[in-house]
Amino acid sequence: MFKIKLIQIMTCSSLFFYLNPIYASTFKDSSYKVCFTPGSNCAEQIVKEIDAAKKSVYVQAYSFTSAPIAKAIVDAKKRGVEINVILDKGQFSQKYSSAKFLQNQGIPLWKDFKPAIAHNKIMIIDAKTVITGSFNFTKAAQERNAENILIITDTELAAKYKENWDKRKAASIREDGKNEKIN
Repeated sequence: MFKIKLIQIMTCSSLFFYLNPIYASTFKDSSYKVCFTPGSNCAEQIVKEIDAAKKSVYVQAYSFTSAPIAKAIVDAKKRGVEINVILDKGQFSQKYSSAKFLQNQGIPLWKDFKPAIAHNKIMIIDAKTVITGSFNFTKAAQERNAENILIITDTELAAKYKENWDKRKAASIREDGKNEKIN
């Protein structure tokens, strides 16, 4: 009997997520939103979170070609939000990467060059919100791929992600034209 009920619950919850590609819930002192492509504008959800930033945005990205997300990051910097970005080494040689655009806007960039690929896709906003998932910050992730993002508001989780961000920064090279390591 229990197995049947559990299967029914799982089927209903799966159907709910399928029919509601952006879903939000709260538990304890945390909340989360989920977004899936195709079907929802996950890039827009990311832009909304960046637009709401008041203090800081830390980014780790494997691939970053999304013009709307890059623009939101630059706009946040212009509002006085602290912006720091770590990109996979491949983004500095890609023709359509946002690396050069962000660099030209005076945004501090680090090249994560030690692992085979720096496959992270995260943002930490105002030390309380984490954006993560399979969604690369790219046009393809929004328009052609089946991807997901999870936006979690939880200060403890954000602190853990920031700790990892700091470790990756320490292992990366500052990409400011001098290629010097800054710890």
